[in-house]
Amino acid sequence: MWRRTYLFLVLVRLWFALSPSYLHPDENFQGPEVIAGQIFSYPVRHTWEFTNEHPIRSVFPLWPVYGLPMLLLRWLWIGNGKDGDIPPIAVFWTLRVLMFIISFVLEDWALHELIQSPRHRRVAVLLVASSYVTWTYQTHTFSNSVETLVVAWSLVLIQRIAESPQQSSFLASAILGIVVVFGVFNRITFPAFLLIPGIRLIPYYWNKPLSLATMVISSLFTTLLAIALDTAFYAPHSISFADLLWHPVITPLNNLLYNVSPANLAQHGLHPWYQHLLVNLPQLIGPAAVLLFTQPHLSLRLYSAISGLFVLSIVQHQEARFLLPTIPLILSSVQLPKRQAILRVWLVSWIVFNSAFGLLMGVYHQGGIVPGQVFMSKQPDATQAIWWKTYMPPIWLLNGKNEVLKTRDVMGMKGEALLEELWELATCDTPADRRSNEYLKEHNGTYLIAPLSADWLDPYLPNKGLEGLRFREVWRYKQHLNLDDLDFAEDGVWNTLARVVGRRGLAAWRVTKSCPGWKR
Repeated sequence: MWRRTYLFLVLVRLWFALSPSYLHPDENFQGPEVIAGQIFSYPVRHTWEFTNEHPIRSVFPLWPVYGLPMLLLRWLWIGNGKDGDIPPIAVFWTLRVLMFIISFVLEDWALHELIQSPRHRRVAVLLVASSYVTWTYQTHTFSNSVETLVVAWSLVLIQRIAESPQQSSFLASAILGIVVVFGVFNRITFPAFLLIPGIRLIPYYWNKPLSLATMVISSLFTTLLAIALDTAFYAPHSISFADLLWHPVITPLNNLLYNVSPANLAQHGLHPWYQHLLVNLPQLIGPAAVLLFTQPHLSLRLYSAISGLFVLSIVQHQEARFLLPTIPLILSSVQLPKRQAILRVWLVSWIVFNSAFGLLMGVYHQGGIVPGQVFMSKQPDATQAIWWKTYMPPIWLLNGKNEVLKTRDVMGMKGEALLEELWELATCDTPADRRSNEYLKEHNGTYLIAPLSADWLDPYLPNKGLEGLRFREVWRYKQHLNLDDLDFAEDGVWNTLARVVGRRGLAAWRVTKSCPGWKR
């Protein structure tokens, strides 16, 4: 029975991987967009992490995770005799499938390695496989998702080494050194999860100094390789050995120095120390939070999660996705209720919680942005696109259209300022604009992409008069929710939900204006 359940949950994970929800801009801007610009020469947008005087993001972990699959895809594309560049959306879905595969293979495999009891292993694997975090975050291209896998396999290697004290572990130690450096360059928070588990290695390496030397050498070699790749990426010219010696780019160090400054963190939002424990963690594991505090199963995995949670809670900027590495560790370290009545209630609540959050985060959350960019890439007249009340759209999905199409992200702009912006950019209304698809033959076109829940626009959309802006809806995508548009204080709970949920969807309007001299 559990095998059929597990197979069903794997298919659910794949279905969510192939849903175009958009959890956070970082899933594009901190990974795929950077490497896609290098391999396919797509015009891309580098965010401040990469353009800062002291860049804080490393490209070293991006190449094996995203670069190699992109290179393989390009090789297969050319090898099959297909002409032209690979459409970015094909790269996008390839990476989604890749994240599904490495989540399904590496995460679940690590749990099998870490859990000795077959009975406990079955329960743990099903809990992780049925978590909406596994369905959504782990199938998206987050550095946090990669960190989850690196933490899990670091624990596997630590366990293998610590539980075989009579054997030399040169290979496992060398791999551990590589994995740890990879984890640090991927996210500076990674060592927090190894503080307690790493203590187990002290007696072993005390008695096996050659294994320790092997780990240190592999770590140093990997570190030098990572610094060389980062220095080459950020240098405006071809680098030499002197550049590596005197002007190296050490992104983890830059990242650490940036995040120890309260002024820097304040730009991203400051949170109380209990944000992770009392808000973010229950948001990710729901009913399992009760089991964590009432029926924990003490293990290396739980100690890793505790050390990571403790260190991350010290940092004042706290987002829920920062806790992703703790989720499989915690879910594999809880015990289900033994009384059947309580167990049934808990299972129902677990299924309802993950089904609801799975649909919310895996399907509807900013779900129209990726399809919207694909639509915009096919509009021959589009030269200006204004995105209002959405997350920042990834411009690498425009398939080269961004060479002529300027994308403006005005997420928090006031409505009056938006109309002024549109008036400046809108083209004059012509007879072609009022016929079926004749507007596509124009040389210039301005588009507004906004959620249907933005009812501030309602009075302006039906304008057919001689004055003002005219909005022609040309595209709509219903599976889109903008949770940042919730305003319970101003509109009340019911009216807010009726607007945001009842009017869910994303639309694109072609915007024109009345100009003197044009005849209607």
